[in-house]
Amino acid sequence: MSCPYADICGGCVSRQRPQDEYQKNKEKSFCQVLAQIKTEHLNFGKPIFVADGTRRRASMAFLRKKGKIILGFNEAASKNIIDCETCALLTSGLNDVLPFIRNLLGEICAIPFTTKKKGKKAVQTLLEGGDVWLCEADNGIDIVLEFDAELELEHRMVIFEQAQASEKVIRISHRRKADIDAEPIVEKTAPYIKIADTFVYIPAGTFLQPSKEGEQALVSLVLKYLGETNGKIADLFCGVGTFSYPLARNTKNKIIAIDSSERLLDGFRRSVNKNMISNIEIITKNLFKYPLDVKELQGFSAVVFDPPRAGAAAQVAELASLPQNERPEKIIAVSCNPGTFVNDANKLLESGYKLIEVTMVDQFVYSNHSELVALFTK
Repeated sequence: MSCPYADICGGCVSRQRPQDEYQKNKEKSFCQVLAQIKTEHLNFGKPIFVADGTRRRASMAFLRKKGKIILGFNEAASKNIIDCETCALLTSGLNDVLPFIRNLLGEICAIPFTTKKKGKKAVQTLLEGGDVWLCEADNGIDIVLEFDAELELEHRMVIFEQAQASEKVIRISHRRKADIDAEPIVEKTAPYIKIADTFVYIPAGTFLQPSKEGEQALVSLVLKYLGETNGKIADLFCGVGTFSYPLARNTKNKIIAIDSSERLLDGFRRSVNKNMISNIEIITKNLFKYPLDVKELQGFSAVVFDPPRAGAAAQVAELASLPQNERPEKIIAVSCNPGTFVNDANKLLESGYKLIEVTMVDQFVYSNHSELVALFTK
């Protein structure tokens, strides 16, 4: 898909290349990174390339300049914001609401914020910029406004009135920083996505796979690699339950889902209870600091892990320490960073696990990033 910003935007570093050339180079780079895995022969599954125009979530920056709102992405190797009317990566649903967001930000930025300074009276200032987090849920658009200012009544009224006038926008939230919870300002209905025929309600600003198509590709590979194996299965770094829900459809399975975010898992628990799913148990645990130890790992027939870009070094070390007769039949690794996956894979191989196959999933279209799913057996 063509893009008027391809020459300057930092988001799609390879968009100018023909699709065949881009995909061949992407696969070549992926294989070069995985060549560092210490095994005589590495089997690759057929790579999966997600289509352009499928990203259902994005973070865009905005600033107010000379009374005009600039909304878009950073220029390549720069902090300059490119004013984007559309983005070829995004779904049509997200592109359709960009004019609405631009207008909303214009109204918010035109209303002064009151700030207090030590030893001085309160002063009024205009908002200069911030970020907007977009997510296309299955039932509408979810928006999180992020800027370091406290919303006042007039700002809230504008947000409420604008949201009510839009049929597509179902929730607008605000937070002052990226690492704090977003406060819903307007929620016409709770946003949800559907995973394995289950309605999963999502908190504001929560992490999801970038595209529905990419999510489906990852789930399909996990289920393929699991095969006929069933029983007690760990879903580590589980997030909203992307893999737990499809794994739980087999009633022979008992899923132990673990992640560190209590707020995220609270939504997961409510969805599990609402859908009356009895074979998912959810546990809050920081697997970077406190991985499941040798004793806690006993009895699992399979382990699925999908860590952030830093990898799963601490948890992999515990898996590598398991005695042969207590190891899970299969370990399925999902990774958004082939570089850290190499470290995790080598640790498992050194301890005696066998790497059966690795499959690349390209859902970060026209970028240098790749995801993968890999199967290890004991």
